[in-house]
Amino acid sequence: MVATTRVGPSGEQPATQRPWLVLAIMCIGFFMSLLDGSIVNIAVPALIHGIGASYDQVLWVIDGYLLVFSVLLITTGRLGDVLGYRRLYVAGVLTFTAASALCGLAGSPGVLLAARALQGLGGALLFPQVISAILTIFPERSRGRAFGLFGAIAGLAPVLGPVAGGFLLAHLGWRWIFFVNVPIGIVTAVLALAFVPPLRSGRAQRLDLAGVALATAGLGGVVFGLIEGERYGWATVTGPIVAGVALLVAFVLLQRRREAPLMPLALFRVRNFAVGNAAGFVFQLGMIGIMFALVLYLQLARGYSALETGLVLLPGAVLTAAGSAYAGRLSDRFGGRYVAASGIALLAAGLLVLAAMTGPAGGAWSLLPGLAVIGAASGATFTPLQQATMDGVDPRLAGAASGVSSTIRQAGGVVGTAVLGVLLSARLSSALRAEAGERAGLLPEPLRARFVEDSAAAARHYSPPAPPGGLDPATAALYERVTAETFAAGFVTALHTALVACAVVLVAAAVLCLLFSPPGSRR
Repeated sequence: MVATTRVGPSGEQPATQRPWLVLAIMCIGFFMSLLDGSIVNIAVPALIHGIGASYDQVLWVIDGYLLVFSVLLITTGRLGDVLGYRRLYVAGVLTFTAASALCGLAGSPGVLLAARALQGLGGALLFPQVISAILTIFPERSRGRAFGLFGAIAGLAPVLGPVAGGFLLAHLGWRWIFFVNVPIGIVTAVLALAFVPPLRSGRAQRLDLAGVALATAGLGGVVFGLIEGERYGWATVTGPIVAGVALLVAFVLLQRRREAPLMPLALFRVRNFAVGNAAGFVFQLGMIGIMFALVLYLQLARGYSALETGLVLLPGAVLTAAGSAYAGRLSDRFGGRYVAASGIALLAAGLLVLAAMTGPAGGAWSLLPGLAVIGAASGATFTPLQQATMDGVDPRLAGAASGVSSTIRQAGGVVGTAVLGVLLSARLSSALRAEAGERAGLLPEPLRARFVEDSAAAARHYSPPAPPGGLDPATAALYERVTAETFAAGFVTALHTALVACAVVLVAAAVLCLLFSPPGSRR
């Protein structure tokens, strides 16, 4: 029987015989939830044909997970303080596992969407508990290495997803991208019950139900609007976003009056926590668009398959994983302040290198210098930023702190994706119109005006326009070649704009990191 592990009033870390084993077990569930998200992203065509789903329905299968996951992190983080971190982690793993089985068995888009929402609940239950466990079982001097393992998984899993997904889709079918989670989840839950102590906060807690309702509804409105604004039109989603912001303001005002708030505002009086969340939001705002834009470039402008795209990005992900582990040691030695600032600045430089090396032609080798810099810099960024953010947080509030921090970063990613989508689409439309105007002379006179208009409109779908009907084979082939060249050239122009914009945002995040308290100072 494993004794209950509690955090003492002083905030000292409890003695745990095998902290690295505990962390490794908890990171399995974390890895599984991250991997599944990126696997589903490459299975869109298979899902459309496999269950007769429309394109919008499949997008909701992807976005439904993100929506549920994002809005529940504050609540599930605090629930860890109330009910215990192991209990919430195991509940999350089992929920995610059962939902994965339901996804694999789904016979209609509606059933699949419901199961994906349940997966989002499972991911939200387990995710904050990993950070809470690090704060609880590791002394401050070794947290950097612990966060290094956490950061390595965060960097590696999203890129391994397309590789694993491509293999499963090619050999077993789309249902196995979900079924593969079932044995992993069962084994992980058993290991957690056997080896993870029932980690608990050291004081009595209760859940602020009114705060849960306001936070969930408010975040739901804002996140829904940001995710769906590009698809449904920003005028349509203005109402949910404004209502969501109003509910979040009411939530913060309510928290000031609660004795046991869902989000203790005292957390933001810890300088590093406040600075770290600001830096984390801005970092995710600039970082989230990098892989989004690169995947579109490789698959749409260069014609790579999902598996080939994953293989091109894999070396950078390996560098991220290795860099995270090493950056954790540097953070333990020197503190996260300068390591995080240097890593984010190097990441911005890597984006500029990538912008200089990408073009409408050339092989994947031309991308490797920029991807190598980005991979190494990413590894030197996440770990020290996470460690510095949590430095000085009372371990008794570990669940609330991890939930709030995860939510703020997730919000930064959602905002970044929305902003980048608008920027990329607008820049692509103007670039395609200009490129089409230059190449229209290669086509017969009757096709030129339609070619220019169709090329500009292609920005909405991120794909070259199809040839008009009734063309002879030679003219149709010429039209396809010219449109492909036009789209590739236009997308590269838009990509360069997006990469430079992300680099500017990351420089701002690096400057914010300099506001962290110096190592050894009073916080």
